[in-house]
Amino acid sequence: MGKDVQCLILLLVVAVLFISEIIPLAVTATAGAIACGVLGFIPTKEVFSGLSNSTVVLFAGMFVVGAAMFYTGLAQKIGQGVVRLSGTGENSLMFGIMFVGCALSSVLSNTGTAACLMPVVLGICAAAHIPASRELMPLAFAAGLGGTITLVGTPPNIIASGALAAAGFKPFGFFEFAWIGIPLSVAGILYMMFIGKHLIPKRELDANQDIQQEIDANENVSSTKQIISGVILIICVIIMALDVKWFNLEMAAITGALVCVLTGCLTEKQAYASIDWVTIFLFAGMMPVSTAMDKTGAGKLIAGWAVSIMGGSPSPMTVTIVLFIISCGLTQFMSNTAAAALLCPIGIAIAKQLGASPQAVLMAIGIAASCAFATPVGTPPNTLVLGPGGYKFMDYVKAGTGLVIVSFIVSIIIIPMVWPFFPGK
Repeated sequence: MGKDVQCLILLLVVAVLFISEIIPLAVTATAGAIACGVLGFIPTKEVFSGLSNSTVVLFAGMFVVGAAMFYTGLAQKIGQGVVRLSGTGENSLMFGIMFVGCALSSVLSNTGTAACLMPVVLGICAAAHIPASRELMPLAFAAGLGGTITLVGTPPNIIASGALAAAGFKPFGFFEFAWIGIPLSVAGILYMMFIGKHLIPKRELDANQDIQQEIDANENVSSTKQIISGVILIICVIIMALDVKWFNLEMAAITGALVCVLTGCLTEKQAYASIDWVTIFLFAGMMPVSTAMDKTGAGKLIAGWAVSIMGGSPSPMTVTIVLFIISCGLTQFMSNTAAAALLCPIGIAIAKQLGASPQAVLMAIGIAASCAFATPVGTPPNTLVLGPGGYKFMDYVKAGTGLVIVSFIVSIIIIPMVWPFFPGK
């Protein structure tokens, strides 16, 4: 049995473990990297090379900068301000919640955005006598949509960009995702306000008093620290957007994180706690696995099969549609980070096979991995609102499937326009 087939079997085992989550995701990814070294797919010194990848540093820094916004109460204050402006009508409130959810999650953690706005939404719903179930699902969906606007909005974006760089292609720019992310967010908000709202249940629940007290506690935080954390985030985003050569994305993120701790926006302990180590080890573990797929020829093998199944010489548009559907299907039941990490190397191999630019293919995989709207387990914000919203599994299927279809239509129209398959031809 050739090394390419052995690597494929390993990838299949990793995929099954990712989907079933029998063992933790980070453990699966790290064990996958070790297996690649043991089986001789990659040199043993490269087994943990993913941990020294600069993208890991970018993840860590932005987790801390984002957490400072939550610890100082600034994110909650922004949420309260927008909700106050939008009033207490069910429709205007939904628009306000989704707008601020998209905006905050474009540069902060999706999970953090949903977690900090949830108590605000529960409090407002209780005061306005609106069932919380009417507003919490739109909040979770907005956190997912907003993550597609920038490079740091959600891990799949960084993974897609990192995979391009690792394969020797030009990575995506900081705001490059906005070309698809903003239209997706607009379409998502419109869908929820005109169609989705009819598919969300009305379940009366008592407002969670503990959560309400948590908001009041945040109001006592120093307003100076709130301003500092906001300024740090804005400066980081500006530097990243300008793409300064002598001060790269990773340096901006880590400098921002250091300043957050030095100015007391959060403690050193809170900074460590705010880093999502699952994401970091999952990404670091899958980098050597994707290298092994390339070196052993397993990626080429999958690409060959995929291309022949699609008809021998499929158009890149067909490839993009198929990979979008696979990525979107997987992400409903497994981590969006894992779905992107699994499919990005395959996408690059297929693009190479067709002689097409991999940017469009990887953008489709990354965006599809963020379209985890149809199940409560697809993404943490969905899981977060499950209890407080009193939702059942089928509530997500009913309201979320339409949003997935809308996202798919918007993506296959916009992605080939912005990222041509054969640039220059």
